[in-house]
Amino acid sequence: MNNHQSWNVITLFLLLIFGFTIATILKPQRSFSERENRVLATRPAPTVSTILSGSFEKDYEDSLTDQFVLRDQWIALRSAVEKLVQKKDIHDVYLGKDGYLIEKHTDTFTTGHALENVEHLKNFAAQAASRYGTEHVAVMVVPNAVDILKEKLPPFADPYDEEEYLARIETSLPKGVWIGVSDVLRKAAQSSGQQLYYRTDHHWTTYGSFLAYQELAQKKGLEISSISSWHRKILTDTFEGTVAARIGSSGVYDSIEAWERTDRPAVECELRYNQSQDIRTEYLQTDYLETRDKYAVFLGGNYALVEISTNANTGRRLLMIKDSYAHCFTPFLLDQFDELDLVDIRYFSQSLSEYMEQGNYTDVLFLYNAAGFAEDASLVKLQY
Repeated sequence: MNNHQSWNVITLFLLLIFGFTIATILKPQRSFSERENRVLATRPAPTVSTILSGSFEKDYEDSLTDQFVLRDQWIALRSAVEKLVQKKDIHDVYLGKDGYLIEKHTDTFTTGHALENVEHLKNFAAQAASRYGTEHVAVMVVPNAVDILKEKLPPFADPYDEEEYLARIETSLPKGVWIGVSDVLRKAAQSSGQQLYYRTDHHWTTYGSFLAYQELAQKKGLEISSISSWHRKILTDTFEGTVAARIGSSGVYDSIEAWERTDRPAVECELRYNQSQDIRTEYLQTDYLETRDKYAVFLGGNYALVEISTNANTGRRLLMIKDSYAHCFTPFLLDQFDELDLVDIRYFSQSLSEYMEQGNYTDVLFLYNAAGFAEDASLVKLQY
């Protein structure tokens, strides 16, 4: 290679490096990734305190990572190359059998924060059981796909045993409060042939949540309906979830189902969002089927508070502290309660204890997925 060719290569290299950097700086900042369904880090404004503390440099580095030009395309390209060399995991996601993308949750359950959340829940459940009675308080922390779908994991995968963490939660709670669903989900995974978790997303399917609802109903005196009492309606078969988005499009799509009772008239309900004038009469928000975040068809996505009133006329009122695993689960409870108040503690800014004082509740349900529970920094608000 002569000197002229060498300078051409160096010039091209510099143009690529500085060109992408300048393009990243100049391009409009995105605050939210619809593909990944998460808030993106944006360019921070420097202050004396953030520069001295070092937080500005870290935040700026995070923003460059999230705002990098052609970021989605680079992620997809990198993932395609890693698949070609037959890697068993990408970005903490196992490339499982039958198109399953299964989050590893590395180190999620062994942190000090994860253990603190067990204590927060323990104290909340004890107070609730003392007030409402243990027969009216339920705690359901749902195992993730990596714990239940072990036969879908790639060879030599060695994830953390979530059951150890779930057992720690169970033993901390008042007797009779815990609703364990690992056994029923694991049995169904081995024998039913039904999808319990989406292949491209971190949520469980409506079928998986139905099995959990049956466990709750059996142990807490609710009506137990059989699967034959429900019509399973496919809302979409082009759902590609957040786990697929993390590694780039996988070319695999999931179906989202809604279940409707067939043995009785549908319960009527009214949903009030965040104590505002946003009042709706349909639990399913079908407009979201036209967006990337199709799972938001259930309830309309994440809100701090959704207060649901029904014509069930049972005399029972439920307070549910929940994450988004509850969104496809809640419809199974609509004809069991006159009122269902759904609190997402991550976004809830009121005092939870004061809010509970205002509601004439008969029952309390805490429903989270295990990894979300272990990682949630807001559960300290259970004490307020």
